Amino acid sequence: MRLTADVIARSPAFINALKDRELDLRGNKIAVLENLAATQNQFDSIDLSDNEITKLECMAILPRLRMLLMHNNRVNRFSDNLGRSFPNLETLALSNNQLVTLKELEPLAALKTLTSLSLMDNLVTKQKGYRSFVIALLPNLRLLDYKKVKQAERKEAQTAAKRQRLAAPAQAEVAGFVPSAEQIAMIKEAIANASSLEEVSKLEKALKSGNYDAIIAATGGGTAGASAAPAAATGAAPASSDVTMEEAPQQSEE
Repeated sequence: MRLTADVIARSPAFINALKDRELDLRGNKIAVLENLAATQNQFDSIDLSDNEITKLECMAILPRLRMLLMHNNRVNRFSDNLGRSFPNLETLALSNNQLVTLKELEPLAALKTLTSLSLMDNLVTKQKGYRSFVIALLPNLRLLDYKKVKQAERKEAQTAAKRQRLAAPAQAEVAGFVPSAEQIAMIKEAIANASSLEEVSKLEKALKSGNYDAIIAATGGGTAGASAAPAAATGAAPASSDVTMEEAPQQSEE
């Protein structure tokens, strides 16, 4: 069923036990979350449990909404504009959905006012470090899966997140290592002067990992210009990133 303005108009609306104005959209086989602008921002709570929704998204802006209940759906992803759509959301209930990875939860960080979150009966809760990840993601969270977030948990989560942020640049630098022409010349010389296949193998591993210091040590700390000259004198091919083990025996013989 489509969530149309007519469906919204015909659905039960009442004052709930918390004295909030609530809209009941449970059990309508709704597959797509749409047309919430038709609520005219008149509700503190919307219950969309027991439907077939796969993505939590909303084009409307609902500053009054403080509670969103979506138990027993098929939610497996979130839009990136949740903070804009629900700027004052405090409670989000997503028990028994289809969230699997921690990365899928990252868009929830936009919900700056969220204090209570339930992800029970989602596979993501089985992921290592799940609780710490979510607590770091949502600094104002007080309840996670109906369990109080303790101060010690919050401190530990913040420390773990900080360590991960500090480690990320170093990992990115290694992953993005691309040798310059001068560095390639030094690598070629190191391989040419290698006395064994084991030494060649070590140099290739250093190249793949971006360990330029190990390559410099293997060449005796020589400069790029000095290393390029022997290559030219021996008639070696111009510097290329395609450095292979086969080059070592050929240049050693020369």
